[in-house]
Amino acid sequence: MKVYCVHPISGLSADEVFDYYTRTHETLRELGYDVLIPMFGKGNLRTELEFKAHGYEGNPLTENHAIFGRDRWMVGQSDILYANFLGAERVSIGSCFELAWGWDLKKQVILVMEKDNIHRHAFVLEAATIVFETEADALNYMGALARKEL
Repeated sequence: MKVYCVHPISGLSADEVFDYYTRTHETLRELGYDVLIPMFGKGNLRTELEFKAHGYEGNPLTENHAIFGRDRWMVGQSDILYANFLGAERVSIGSCFELAWGWDLKKQVILVMEKDNIHRHAFVLEAATIVFETEADALNYMGALARKEL
């Protein structure tokens, strides 16, 4: 099964973003998933002090249209979206779009966020197939799903 990873990016440093996606990619691969992440091929962004919501000019992979189109395509290629909003300090419009695409394409959307998360909104909650409050609980479920455990 293919899983696409959703996580807020804007406002975070390159280290925070790449560390998160590297760790999550490895964890989900160990569970048996073919993992898609939005940072594939974007190593040139490792020098960003703080990711911005738009305006990366000069590299075809990081221009607005390319980011939008490729993320949409990756959602379409996946069976499951794993969205981790834990600790989010600002709303991630891109992540919310990815959840909406996932819902619209009838994907399993596994969401993890705290009860007081800034993304706790009716649309986000309804786009999710299941919501967990801890990463451990979400990953335990993801493991059981990959192993097809009863």
